[in-house]
Amino acid sequence: MKKKLFIGGEWLEADTYFTLKSPYNGEAIAEIPMASEQEVDRAITAAYEARETMARMPAHKRWAILDSLSRLLEQRADEAARIIATEAAKPIKTARAEVDRTVQTYRFAAEEAKRIHGETLPLDAAPGGEGRVAYTVREPLGVVGAITPFNFPMNLVAHKVGPAIASGNTLVLKPASQTPLSAYFIAELLEQAGLPAGALNVVTGSGSKVGDKIVQDERVKVITFTGSPPVGIGIRNRAGLKRVTLELGSNSAVIVDKGVPVSKIVPRCVTGAFSFQGQVCISLQRIYVHEQVYDDFVTEFVKVTGGMKSGDPLDPDTDITAMISPGDVSRSLEWIEEAVDHGAKVACGGKAEGNVLEPTVLLGVEAVSKVSCQEAFAPIVLINKIRDLQEGIRLVNESRFGLQAGIYTENIHNALEAAEKLHVGGVIVNDIPTFRVDHMPYGGVKESGFGREGVKYAIEEMTELKLVVFNRN
Repeated sequence: MKKKLFIGGEWLEADTYFTLKSPYNGEAIAEIPMASEQEVDRAITAAYEARETMARMPAHKRWAILDSLSRLLEQRADEAARIIATEAAKPIKTARAEVDRTVQTYRFAAEEAKRIHGETLPLDAAPGGEGRVAYTVREPLGVVGAITPFNFPMNLVAHKVGPAIASGNTLVLKPASQTPLSAYFIAELLEQAGLPAGALNVVTGSGSKVGDKIVQDERVKVITFTGSPPVGIGIRNRAGLKRVTLELGSNSAVIVDKGVPVSKIVPRCVTGAFSFQGQVCISLQRIYVHEQVYDDFVTEFVKVTGGMKSGDPLDPDTDITAMISPGDVSRSLEWIEEAVDHGAKVACGGKAEGNVLEPTVLLGVEAVSKVSCQEAFAPIVLINKIRDLQEGIRLVNESRFGLQAGIYTENIHNALEAAEKLHVGGVIVNDIPTFRVDHMPYGGVKESGFGREGVKYAIEEMTELKLVVFNRN
């Protein structure tokens, strides 16, 4: 299968291609175009020329396009899930869940297209404001440059494409090199849904050519990026006065307070730690358990982890499969070894077969170990003992990241204290930090980035507030 660039409503051959291979078995999947700087420029030009068409499009038409897209995707959900499972090595049952969420994300975007509005202002609240009427409106910024990661190749694309179309912007989309098929699939569906030519352009290729051109071109007014902190910081430094939204890394943690029924929460924590091999921005990486329930928690956690099945991502019974690259497996094993060298104990896992790393549970990990203080992005979780809630909050906050954190507690006062003192973008009470639904505000503090996604909030990032004042005197 040979794919083409999607530019200005046309499918175009590129001069060069690379072979996309399965992370699970190394088999060739497709030939993917490598866009040149000239082709990226052509995509930006197409988006720039289409910006007025999209800005003038009435809300009901933007709603209709996005609603049609969600229906088309729902009809082809099985095909979409197989694309994700094949290119990302995501277990098929997890891929199906992603497609379901993607349908919902586009439906939320369709609904929000009809709810973009401003407010009236009482100017007579200030001396000299008498006899004046004021209101605000939100206007699209123009061309959105969207750069997306491999781990949610369909839904994280939706979190950029959906709000951009809903708010009347145009896009140039660069999907991750390992997972471009999902983005091209959505482009095909949007073409069927009636999106005007040039409103969405999909270009694949190297970050140094495609990404840098998108970031630095003055016609692009918004950059929305999900990926690693070093790349995100580099984008921010080069973006100038562009509006920039960054969703970066995390080493998300949960606190388990005393008195919590361990058997009830462990399966949920195991899911949070190992879903899609831990390659999730808010994957549960650190667990801090009160000393009164620590031993029971560890015993149950290891037992449930041992029941997970590794195998082919297309097998509906598979829980764990290949990581995205051999390099990530090697790095993960090195980080596990480093933690053990500093006194940690491997309760289970710690080994790899090919690209499949066993789900790994580490106990007694020092805070300076990479598996604790950096983003593992692997099926690795640490479980450490704490004396009280205050120690747990301190350990969660002693991180350069701050995306989401969770706390399990039966004590309302402890829940409120954690909600107040945890320095993160979202606090989840009585659930794992991996919880997310697609219309809630989502984003972090510190090196986890800035700006918020969640369709309504992304629309705010992609629009400009304009004030209009009438003098009736």
